[in-house]
Amino acid sequence: MDARQLADALNIGCDCRSLDPARLRRQLEAEPAVLGLAAEIERSRPHLFSATAVFMAPATLQAMADVIAAVEAVVALPAYQARVLARAPAIATRDPGPKGVFMGFDFHLTHRGDGDHGAGTPQLIEINTNAGGALLNRALARAQHACCAQIVPHLQPTAALDTLDHCWLDSFVNEWALQGRGGRPRRVAIVDKTPALQYLHPEFLLFRQLFRSAGIDAVICDPAELVFTDGRLHHGSAPIDLVYNRLTDFYLQAPALAPLREAYEAGAVVLTPHPHAHALFADKRNLAVLSDPHQLAALGVAPPLIDRLVAGVPRTVEVGSGNAETLWAERRTLFFKPATGFGSRAAYRGDKLTRRVWADIVGGGYVAQRIAPPSARRISIDRQPSDLKLDIRAYTYGGRIQLVAARLYRGQATNFRTPGGGFAPVFLIREGEPVAGLV
Repeated sequence: MDARQLADALNIGCDCRSLDPARLRRQLEAEPAVLGLAAEIERSRPHLFSATAVFMAPATLQAMADVIAAVEAVVALPAYQARVLARAPAIATRDPGPKGVFMGFDFHLTHRGDGDHGAGTPQLIEINTNAGGALLNRALARAQHACCAQIVPHLQPTAALDTLDHCWLDSFVNEWALQGRGGRPRRVAIVDKTPALQYLHPEFLLFRQLFRSAGIDAVICDPAELVFTDGRLHHGSAPIDLVYNRLTDFYLQAPALAPLREAYEAGAVVLTPHPHAHALFADKRNLAVLSDPHQLAALGVAPPLIDRLVAGVPRTVEVGSGNAETLWAERRTLFFKPATGFGSRAAYRGDKLTRRVWADIVGGGYVAQRIAPPSARRISIDRQPSDLKLDIRAYTYGGRIQLVAARLYRGQATNFRTPGGGFAPVFLIREGEPVAGLV
């Protein structure tokens, strides 16, 4: 049994609960400023964390890294940038310098289809420029214990968990430097619409504590609380040097975002992630380019990279009147997503479509992506086995993976409403280490 087969066997055959709630509480509440956070999450977000872990072969992680590297190589090409920026809003055409923190590359570990049920080449289904959950997943990964002695060799995290805080802080400081600033930012704003009502608000509290522990003042605020005056962005009377952007208005179009937009366009604040990064990476129409060998070849992409992307990105096309009839006929094999959407909102499996919804899709700026079925993680609910779907998120900066986590769910997309589901840590199988009862 190779490492991939062993990972599959563990994900389906080991339904132990590896989460230690007391340890998770200590991880979440390491500082006095966040005391009570674990209890609040348990009360208001009972399906944020799964009690189990997901296992992955090192070769699968390497395959993900290879796909990410190929995407980064294509995005760096002037011909690619000219093509995707030509359809982007004007605010996205300017490159301010920063790369964008916490890029999220979301994968399905799709079955190979060669007669077994193992996961084959990871399939990149989506890229996000403000992927949430990294700090929560770090705490979760550090709160696991071995459910049995045989599993101990395989509890290898996908990152050096003890150094992640420094790694993430360094990312923000590097963003600061890439926009031509010296030293470090003195004050950071973590910005989202009505942040206290956001599902991942607990993570905002952890980010604020992360910055403050490094001697950087930080506030959590709604963009309407910001003011651009005298060439500086302010929150109250205090100037803001850097904005950690968690907004889903990716091009800063809403009237309430005018001060932030003006400060960004004037270069008066470092914004990360920013509209330029979103246009280059996260517009889902880009997947139509990244999955098409002919378009990639026309852009001058090297053949080995084309092969890697075609194998690792499900074929995606833009939906329009010209191909609507064909896509409707093939709809049961397709997943339809709004090109600039997020979080599976207004996304549809083709086999669930009605004619009314289809009319909206044809005229509404959608892409059609070949369905890449997710793999599964078996858990116990009320002592009964239950198979949940899973996807894998790689948090990256500058093309390098910083942490990998899973999301377990039931339904057509991740939802944080599934009993037993939610975020789950990902551990790597140690090559050559069998597990009793599974081999």
